[in-house]
Amino acid sequence: MTPPPAADVLDAPVTTIAYEADESRPLQQIPTTESRARWEQFALAVFIVVPLLAVAAAGFVVWGHGLSLTDVLLAVGFYVVTLHGITVGFHRYFTHGSFKAKRMLRIALAVAGSMAIEGPVTRWVADHRRHHAFSDAEGDPHSPWRYGNDFRSLCKGLYHAHVGWLFDVEQTDQQRFVPDLLADRDVQRVARLFPVLVVVSLLLPALLGGLISSSWTGALTAFFWASVIRIGVLHHVTWSINSICHTWGSRPFKTRDRAVNVWWLAAISGGESWHNLHHADPTCARHGVDKGQIDSSARTIAVFERLGWASDVRWPKKARLDARRAT
Repeated sequence: MTPPPAADVLDAPVTTIAYEADESRPLQQIPTTESRARWEQFALAVFIVVPLLAVAAAGFVVWGHGLSLTDVLLAVGFYVVTLHGITVGFHRYFTHGSFKAKRMLRIALAVAGSMAIEGPVTRWVADHRRHHAFSDAEGDPHSPWRYGNDFRSLCKGLYHAHVGWLFDVEQTDQQRFVPDLLADRDVQRVARLFPVLVVVSLLLPALLGGLISSSWTGALTAFFWASVIRIGVLHHVTWSINSICHTWGSRPFKTRDRAVNVWWLAAISGGESWHNLHHADPTCARHGVDKGQIDSSARTIAVFERLGWASDVRWPKKARLDARRAT
């Protein structure tokens, strides 16, 4: 893998969470059985391919009469909740410790993030901490620069960073990267309930759609739009942070890797696409730190803070930002 461009930056810790990772453990561990790996990959393929097919079919559905105001409201509502479950919960809170949360908020964030169907909280966080520890270098699970800098290699790398890495049989060692979450009983309960939360995320929109419309048709269209389409769009927005936001964009801050800001993804990603700042200062609770940069995740954290549910929020400080700006 081609090393990232060198940069003279201040130390930027991956997380504020206090834990001691066992550096003597291997970087990766192999799943216990080959059959388990095959079933995981099959399930993953289903959740990737089916939403894509649904998105392709969406135009034909809209052309007829398969979309209602109820479908739109349910799809947007579930998208917003599950998106911020990932961005605020899995990412800024569990991975980086950008703020402290009271127990019920902690559990709610773990549940909302799990309903995005991107894997259990412990696995998601382990992968992301490992990504920051080895960003765009050997050991990064999803760098688009994995195969080189030429056009063909970059195309291959973009596929790998966007979706291909999810099929790797090797898995991040959770004992090494998330010992704090493995010791948290609440988090472990939510992680064990992940299959149940997948079912809830898929069927709850259909149930609500059917009850609101008092019809099976309403249930089916709500399932199509607020479950299948919503999940497909959310997945590809999330994966775009791994692929696009490490390839093309602006780099106003110094980093040790190729993380960039991509403005046109900001609104639908909850502010995650201000990725260059995030890699310059991973524990910062706001990623869109400059004027006009949309960051709904940071606004959500601010609401939690005002309600007294979150505390010790690591808001950006001018001196810290100035020290990281590219000259």
